[in-house]
Amino acid sequence: REAPIPKMLAPCLLRRAVFTVPLVFVVALLVTEPVRADQEAGTAIPAESRPCVDCHAFEFMQRALQDLKKTAYNLDTRTETLLLQVEKRNLCDCVAANLLN
Repeated sequence: REAPIPKMLAPCLLRRAVFTVPLVFVVALLVTEPVRADQEAGTAIPAESRPCVDCHAFEFMQRALQDLKKTAYNLDTRTETLLLQVEKRNLCDCVAANLLN
């Protein structure tokens, strides 16, 4: 059976944790080197030469809309072709049935 934590020890541990956690963060901030604005960004493209996010979104939406239009046109064409085939088949069946009578 574990020994219970004495009543006086719990507030002491809590107070120690309250002071230790911020101290660790402050030390971490002091140890890390701040990022300077003049540091080389590697292969990053300068902001002036890259298009804005809105432009990319607009271009993407334009391409998507063109694809949807093509798909809709292809579906319309395919539907019309199928309907003409059905009408032709029905007409041929009707003519053939009339010829047999």
